[in-house]
Amino acid sequence: MAIELPDELVQLQREANMARMQATTREYSAEGWKPWLDAVDEVHAAVSAYAQEHGLSRHEVEKAVKVAARSGEEPPPAT
Repeated sequence: MAIELPDELVQLQREANMARMQATTREYSAEGWKPWLDAVDEVHAAVSAYAQEHGLSRHEVEKAVKVAARSGEEPPPAT
């Protein structure tokens, strides 16, 4: 059974990925990494809410979101 993800979850993960790239290309500072950490918190909250609402494993939803955000393809079927 494949997990059907809303585009919003995938987009949130892509934004978190971009924030990470921006944060890690500079010298470390708490304020420089804050956008990335905030984005990660937002992704985790959204993934948790989606998983709970649909009776799915949070871990499986998170994995599918990360794969979809990286590849732009459909996430792999849940196991």
